[in-house]
Amino acid sequence: MNKKITLILAVAALLSIISITAASAQTGNTNSSTWPMFHAGVTASSGPNTSQLAWNFTTGGSMWSSPAVADGLLFTGSYDHQVYALNVTTGSIVWNFTTGGMIDSSPAVSNGIVYIGSNDNNLYALNETDGALVWNYTTGSQVQSSPNVANNMVYFGSNDHNLYALNAATGALEWNFTTGNNVISSPAVYNGTVYVGSYDHKVYALNAYTGSLQWNFTTGSVVESSPALADGILYIGSYDNNTYALNASTGVSIWNMSTGYDLCVQASPVVSNGIVYTGGSYDGNVYAYNATNGNVLWTYNTTPTVAQTPGIETATGIYSAPAVAGNAVYINAFNDTYALDATTGKLIWTFQTNGVLYSSPAVANGMVYVDSYDRNIYAIGTVTAAPTPSPSPQPTASPTPAPTSTPAPSTSTNYTSYIVAAVIAILIVIAAVALWLSRRHK
Repeated sequence: MNKKITLILAVAALLSIISITAASAQTGNTNSSTWPMFHAGVTASSGPNTSQLAWNFTTGGSMWSSPAVADGLLFTGSYDHQVYALNVTTGSIVWNFTTGGMIDSSPAVSNGIVYIGSNDNNLYALNETDGALVWNYTTGSQVQSSPNVANNMVYFGSNDHNLYALNAATGALEWNFTTGNNVISSPAVYNGTVYVGSYDHKVYALNAYTGSLQWNFTTGSVVESSPALADGILYIGSYDNNTYALNASTGVSIWNMSTGYDLCVQASPVVSNGIVYTGGSYDGNVYAYNATNGNVLWTYNTTPTVAQTPGIETATGIYSAPAVAGNAVYINAFNDTYALDATTGKLIWTFQTNGVLYSSPAVANGMVYVDSYDRNIYAIGTVTAAPTPSPSPQPTASPTPAPTSTPAPSTSTNYTSYIVAAVIAILIVIAAVALWLSRRHK
């Protein structure tokens, strides 16, 4: 084999190594001015260093929904049946849309459309700019699950026991999968697979394009937690008091860790830099686990050590999914929002609201946004001018892409890079072999 062929093969190997190395790094929300959906998890934005209140907006009802931020707007839902869009800089209302029921679901924003469920049994698609109805899809029960948008489809659960996949542009049903009970867990969509939990005690992995079952894993109780994925591992909590790490391809258990209270883990985990962050629900602890083996790296107890302010409704633990920004973890517990050092768990600051915090924080533009059961939306931090809104074009009603489409990254590893690496290596090796054979026959 001559020097040219040897050089070609060396380049092929080098490209493969570079691509695979890039693929091993976690990808999250790389746009520091957005937090596009519930459980976005990790952002390039740095959060605020102090708990200064920038603004608050009062809705007409209590709030369980978690905010999303995109294109200079904050989107959320309320028990007053309204979907709100607020200016992220001032907190002033831009538009609101009335549904037929209370809203537990959190919005997802993609390609100029806001997707959100309601207890009136519908999933709504609204124009990001003015709140106009694009379409709605009616299920058989309340939609408390928060949607996830990927592959030109929107995925969400319903209390009619189904996980749905709809065409994101038209709302047409692509497929649905029936579990044994309510699906309040919000799905994660990665590498052609949808992962979700159900009140039937199971975690499911389904083909994202067809809804066919790939595997399921049975926990000891209800699974309301929403899954997070990184480096081929799925992390999720269960009411059986455990956080589980499962092989994302097979569903085989890798490790599980029990919290300090014999009831449940409602909180949804987030993974960043090899650490799993989650809440222990009723034990009041924030946990940082080694993502590989589940070893506890640190805990922080959020249980109030002094009486809460008189007249403030108190919660009983942690329901929140953490948000990681820079070297800080933001999480809601009881009535407070906490900022903790991501490496040590040391307290940076707290912010107290006047009600239970069932929602999860969103971090964007150097701010933390929180919805409270006291009917308010809070913006914590020092206000800076938000980017000029420039919504992306709305999706067309073109057919759903073939299974080779790139899944939307969130808190998972970007597996697409592995595929690209393999294709590059194979093509170059084939070219090198062809060249060698051609020279051999001369």
